[in-house]
Amino acid sequence: MGELVAELAPLVAGLRVRDVQSLPPTDLVLVLEDPDGGDDARPVRVRLSADRGLPRLHLQHGRLPRRGGPVGPFFQAVSTALEDARLVELAQVGGDRAVRATFRTPAGGAGLVLELFGRNANLCLLDGEGRIAELLSPPAGRPGSGDPPRLEPGSPWRPPAGGAPPGDAGEPLARALPDPGEPPPHAPSGAPLSWAVEAVLGGEAEQRRVEALRKRLLDRVARREARTRRNLRGLEEREREAESLERLRESGELLKAHQHELKRGLDRVELPDWFAGEGATRVVELDPGLSPAKNVSRLFSRYRKLKRKVDNLPAERGFLEERLAQLDELLARAEDPAGTAADLEALAEEAARSGVLEPEQAVPKRRPPPGPRRPYRSFEGCRGSEIRVGRTAADNDELTLRHSRGNDLWLHTADAPGSHVVLRVQGREEPDAEEVLDAAHLAAHFSPLRSAARVNVHVARRKEVHKPRGAKAGLVHLSGGKVLRVRMQPERLARLLGKPGAPGVRGERP
Repeated sequence: MGELVAELAPLVAGLRVRDVQSLPPTDLVLVLEDPDGGDDARPVRVRLSADRGLPRLHLQHGRLPRRGGPVGPFFQAVSTALEDARLVELAQVGGDRAVRATFRTPAGGAGLVLELFGRNANLCLLDGEGRIAELLSPPAGRPGSGDPPRLEPGSPWRPPAGGAPPGDAGEPLARALPDPGEPPPHAPSGAPLSWAVEAVLGGEAEQRRVEALRKRLLDRVARREARTRRNLRGLEEREREAESLERLRESGELLKAHQHELKRGLDRVELPDWFAGEGATRVVELDPGLSPAKNVSRLFSRYRKLKRKVDNLPAERGFLEERLAQLDELLARAEDPAGTAADLEALAEEAARSGVLEPEQAVPKRRPPPGPRRPYRSFEGCRGSEIRVGRTAADNDELTLRHSRGNDLWLHTADAPGSHVVLRVQGREEPDAEEVLDAAHLAAHFSPLRSAARVNVHVARRKEVHKPRGAKAGLVHLSGGKVLRVRMQPERLARLLGKPGAPGVRGERP
């Protein structure tokens, strides 16, 4: 890394960021230009890759893969932060496999750190003070250790503990990589190591990407082919059912001719079968809950429905056989060893657009596991203090006895059951009168008196609230405090609840 950064740093220092090209999920390219180079100056493209298989840094000369769709919050944040930025310095961090790019921006400053730690490779966007503004990969601590993650948005970026391994740095990079061949004509002569990284490691990464795209496409083709063959087998079963079409019509004709001789309640009837010849009979199944006329209508209805299916069978078979031929052709094109990543992406898009394959669905993001349940809801008073409201009778006890301090303010409706409410107070300061009214409104709202225009509310310090031994959940005694008579203000309650109107609350009386 030291050799590579020493080669690249003088080539990019002082250049202005013209564009940030996002290559999700792991790469981005900084398009840099010399502000004094004139219209003929060729831009310099620097690729930063946090690919967990082959993380790397190099100038980008090869053609960039096409990307479509949303790029994600990290890439959007980088594009915004580096708008009109100038690259001040590119430096290796602590002799380790980490590179830091420092920028000067109209807003002050920004930074990008590329960590090339194998499967833990990452990209970090830093603000002007070196704090992490955005991460490519979410932070994670060591399982079971209880340690906080090293990388956490809002915290200063710091390298891993221990730094680079001591001792010999190994053989030079030029000898460690295979011969990359001749660089492109427009490649700068002073960056042979960058060309080697791009040609060798970049080529290997691109081949891995091609194989991953090919495997995903082949899997989609296999699934669609299996479904088409299942539909074809179902069609063959329907064709066998079609053989009974004429017999169903004949049964309807026989039953219609003899319906005047039948009565409701029969589940079957044996009738002379003139279609089979003289003396032959046929047993016709009936619905005992229907009249003879309704049974006749039922048979002809089944006949017409089956006939429509039979009429569509040739077209359906032709469609399914054509679809199998299209899938065979798609399979052959996907298996072409000369196909590039762009070829495979275009092939998948073409197949989805023509209906041969279904559009590929995005993998839903995993929701973070819910945190531990709290025995209270939390609201914010008009001055920023927290107001806690108990959820159930048992939660009221938890809130009052274990989730409040002695100097906090405790509130409860005086004339009805309801939730315990705690207004958090800092130290020994007196609670703000407006926030006391906020808490009293919540006490009234989370009680049977929520629709009253005026409500009496007990107000006491938490240290004046006591739980009698053996008392049922939510029952407490007070050794002090006062009763506050509250005239309900719907707009205050709406603000606390965070919506334009409080359910169940009437407007103020004149």
